[in-house]
Amino acid sequence: MPPLPKLSRFALAALTLALPVAAIAGAFAFQAAGFAPCELCLKERLPYYAGIVLGVVAVLLAWRGSGVALTACFAVLALLFLGSAGFGAYHAGVEWGFWPGPGDCTGALDRPPSMADFMKQLQTIKVVRCDAVAIRILGLSLAGWNAVVSLAVAGLATAGAARRNVAALAAEAPAR
Repeated sequence: MPPLPKLSRFALAALTLALPVAAIAGAFAFQAAGFAPCELCLKERLPYYAGIVLGVVAVLLAWRGSGVALTACFAVLALLFLGSAGFGAYHAGVEWGFWPGPGDCTGALDRPPSMADFMKQLQTIKVVRCDAVAIRILGLSLAGWNAVVSLAVAGLATAGAARRNVAALAAEAPAR
């Protein structure tokens, strides 16, 4: 894979904002199309919500040319999305049957004691199973794609944290 072109810290900040916004928009679009999220899917969205807020902060800091605060913001974004990637991989593993998921959305269903109780449960309880894949795109479930997108955002944020501020480099350059 060829190396990424030298992107400015502003461009990296904009990308670390754009990818989570696009991912959440996609999640809502799939939900509107009838693919109900499970409990793990809803929890997987939490880092994206926090990441969007931090992404806005990163864009504003990059626009202002802030150095240390922007580096710290990128570092927090990288850690947040590394954790998100791990959570997405965990959920994808549950879907593939590599390990059991949480008991409240996977595993055996409780038997109601009577047919009347069963009919009442049918009317009041709607459980979307965490171990059942609603849709696969290019072989990956949405949880798998969450892991991929989260790794991409973590990589961009890591590059942003590692990239030195262009203004600082210009100030250090010898005068000619």
